[in-house]
Amino acid sequence: MASQEGHLTATLLASILTAVLGSLQIGYHTGNVNAPAKIIEEFFNHTWRARHNQSMPDHSLTLLWSLSVSIKDFGALLGSLGVKFLADSYGRRNSILIVNGLSVAGACIMFASKASESFEVLILGRLVFGLFCGLVMSLNPLYIQEVSPTSLRGAFATLNQVSFATGILVGMLAGLESALGTERNWALMLSLSLIPALTQYLALPFCPESPRYLLINRGEASKAEAALLKLRGRSDKVFAELEEMKEEASHTQSGVTVRYFFKKRSYRQPIIIVLIVNLGSQLSGFNAIINYSTRMFQAKFDEAKFLTLGVGAVNLTFTLVAFFLMERAGRRKLLLTGFISIAVCNLLMTIVESVLHLVPDLRSLQVVLVFCLISAYELGPGPISWFIAAELFDQPGRPIAMAFTSMLNWGGKFVLALLFPPLLKLCGAYVYLLFMAVALLAFTLTWIRLPETKGRTFDDIAEEFRGADGIPLHNSTGFNTFDS
Repeated sequence: MASQEGHLTATLLASILTAVLGSLQIGYHTGNVNAPAKIIEEFFNHTWRARHNQSMPDHSLTLLWSLSVSIKDFGALLGSLGVKFLADSYGRRNSILIVNGLSVAGACIMFASKASESFEVLILGRLVFGLFCGLVMSLNPLYIQEVSPTSLRGAFATLNQVSFATGILVGMLAGLESALGTERNWALMLSLSLIPALTQYLALPFCPESPRYLLINRGEASKAEAALLKLRGRSDKVFAELEEMKEEASHTQSGVTVRYFFKKRSYRQPIIIVLIVNLGSQLSGFNAIINYSTRMFQAKFDEAKFLTLGVGAVNLTFTLVAFFLMERAGRRKLLLTGFISIAVCNLLMTIVESVLHLVPDLRSLQVVLVFCLISAYELGPGPISWFIAAELFDQPGRPIAMAFTSMLNWGGKFVLALLFPPLLKLCGAYVYLLFMAVALLAFTLTWIRLPETKGRTFDDIAEEFRGADGIPLHNSTGFNTFDS
């Protein structure tokens, strides 16, 4: 393993920073609809009045707004179906460039919604942008993991989430009334994601393709060696890594179909782990808070929008903490710590919300709990859920595994964005107990099933599953088994 110690080159860093511009765009469109919700709802109402000479009924407006927020996640769910085809047909880097066109188209359509006086155009724009989200949030970790040295793989994959969290904060800032979240400028605000999209078109063609893709998928050893030399900068690094890739290639068969992926015995354990980690991350309450934090705070605070900014700042801060801890603590320890902390936060949220009418001063504690829950999510479940599948599967299974990850993540987000408002009305404070139950289940199953992947080659991890052939893994028996 010594030969694989991380060596950071300008090309490697530039390739990763350019790739994560995609997740910056996604974060931007996640954060920018929160604060100006009322202004965009008024646009919906104005459009309806112009057509029907009457205001839209309240329940219809609520439903339409829920649809507008969640349609991006539904589009992402559909988009994730194309990950395997694109990644295997055009390569990892070229696929990111291809799908960037959907981001450009989505932003232009959203911008046109105001001029065309049509809320349907805005919803269509978010749907098109959603297709981009589903594709790029799988393609990015796939590309990053395959170009990174083993010792930096997890940290660099976390940069995807750092970029996403940065985008959320920038979106929240842009959506403020004192910035672009006004009746006059909200359409312009929705088009600002064009800046990172066009930057990516200028820079990414100069970044190398994934050497693993070139060698294992295409059989082009000389191109793989040239790409690896650009990324590592030293020929002694290249030789050892090429040998490891060839070793992996000798253990893998080409072309795994979706049906075979779900039938193959050595894939069963990783599939179960991906299910647990992704659904646990998405259905434990974080997304409800990110989408609806302004409304949650509005009922209790005059400056709700600035508290929402606090949500964005805490989100980014702890994603950065995860970036620095990923290669020290390992994936397993961070996931377990994150899930148990989320469960505790949800329990305390239920208690505080239940007694708030008796002790109004507890509203400040509720804000602290929201910040704690977000911190716990970004410390482990948030970033790791997006890239763990890339580490648990071999080269042929990896694109399908990332598509599966994307479907679970975006499907979970879509369901929560759609169901949280009615669930809140139905269950009140007790809705957080549902989130707590999900977090506890994810914690328990992660403890039982997940091996540590930190510092291990792809082939080494795949070998463990091949050897186990579906049997639970030797190093997943307890909280303290964090050996690499």
